[in-house]
Amino acid sequence: MANKEALRELQHRLAQRMQAVRAEQPGQSWLAVDCAGQGLLFPLQHAGEIFETNALMPVPHTRPWVAGVANLRGGLHTVVDFAGFLGVRPPLAGRTPEKLLMVGFNVDLGLNCALLVDRLEGLRHAADLTRDDESAQDRPSFAAGRWLDTKGRAWQEIALNELAKHEMFLGIAG
Repeated sequence: MANKEALRELQHRLAQRMQAVRAEQPGQSWLAVDCAGQGLLFPLQHAGEIFETNALMPVPHTRPWVAGVANLRGGLHTVVDFAGFLGVRPPLAGRTPEKLLMVGFNVDLGLNCALLVDRLEGLRHAADLTRDDESAQDRPSFAAGRWLDTKGRAWQEIALNELAKHEMFLGIAG
């Protein structure tokens, strides 16, 4: 119960901060997450609600990275094990951790989907990062810019609007 309250409080603080960022700081801003040790940036305008659950229903005959479906605020959402989709960790494949943390897509993208991530890392702003596009080749269309923070940690921007149209991402049938 305390975890749910802490998540609600975090969501509330993030929502307030997102509103403040939109008002005070022009330019790019992202929701930062950790996914199998990889720093990922989801654009604020394309990221949706943050969910925590431990209840997933498996979906047979889908790709291994489809973790299942979940009822999130009354809507049925496909849950994608994002680390498994990216190939940075073996997919969950039927095993369910105690707590699942997910970031939904903005409703404007028209996709009832949530990405399973390991940890929220707060907000990041372009003004606080340095662009690092040395490895721009060999990236899929949804892997936008690559950034470095002041501590030298690399952050990969994920264009959720491009991911929502990506053929492999949409091809969940296994």
